[in-house]
Amino acid sequence: MYSLKSLHTFGFNNHARNLLILDENFNDLCQLEQPYWILGQGSNCVFLEDFDGTIVKIESDGKQLTELEHEYQLTVSAGENWHQLVCFCMENGLYGLENLALIPGTVGAAPIQNIGAYGVELNRFIESVEFIDIRSLQKRRFSQLECKFGYRDSVFKRDMQGQFIITKVVLRIPKLWVPIAFYGELQRLKEPTALDIFNKVIQIRSAKLPDPRQIGNAGSFFKNPLVSKKHYAALQCEWHDIPCYEVDQTSVKVPSAWLIDKLGFKGQKEGGIQCHPTQALVLTNDGTGTGSQLLTLARKIQHQVEATFSIKLENEVRLVGSKGMIEL
Repeated sequence: MYSLKSLHTFGFNNHARNLLILDENFNDLCQLEQPYWILGQGSNCVFLEDFDGTIVKIESDGKQLTELEHEYQLTVSAGENWHQLVCFCMENGLYGLENLALIPGTVGAAPIQNIGAYGVELNRFIESVEFIDIRSLQKRRFSQLECKFGYRDSVFKRDMQGQFIITKVVLRIPKLWVPIAFYGELQRLKEPTALDIFNKVIQIRSAKLPDPRQIGNAGSFFKNPLVSKKHYAALQCEWHDIPCYEVDQTSVKVPSAWLIDKLGFKGQKEGGIQCHPTQALVLTNDGTGTGSQLLTLARKIQHQVEATFSIKLENEVRLVGSKGMIEL
């Protein structure tokens, strides 16, 4: 049995039957049997109990930069650290990813979740995603369109769940840079440079989100829900200060943190699991928590939010049971 405690940032002391580490050699996949779980740096999943199968850990690295007429093409191995990639881009004058600074995890995990922050989502920079189809062991490539990106969503998270291993991500970063600083505290920046935004995002994230090296967590536990403008208008009648961000002509995005905070969950505990005292969207493990305690608190939050606001929160963190992913 292999300990999973150091392999996911929530830090539950559960175990897996087998561990397979992959760098650039994927030949061992021919011996892979169900159940298995593909793992980068474990920052967006929680092992709730012992895993009765194989953890496949991706540790490939390497970057290739090509300069084109109007953009840069950057091909990155799946095992590279995401934030270090953003730092590399900043150091080399490739601007655009700065809003996505300090997001934990690997490059290979980023398109699965279509990571996003402060008004920017990764899919705007994706040219293609290269992966191995585990069923056939054939290398394949999906274009940006074929990835079917959505809000914290992609074809890899839905239709192809458990059937692939991302090996490389190809980004296209335009040479013409336009700042995106309309979201939250970034609005306070006056005529910001890319470096200004990069530094501000790091400052905000560092202040708001607890460091998983100090207390176990997986960042934002719930997605920000999309609701119709009609539903939002009805909520405003009772909750005059409810914030939102416009998505399109018919829907808005409501911050989950506001909903959870409004119901008084900040600081609430379930055994060793706590709703963070200063950031309601983060659930933490003090080192003594269990998977069942996490599910209890998360479901309590989910139920109360739905009962009060008629909004069902969805977990952003992937929850892993003994055989694979489970539903909240």
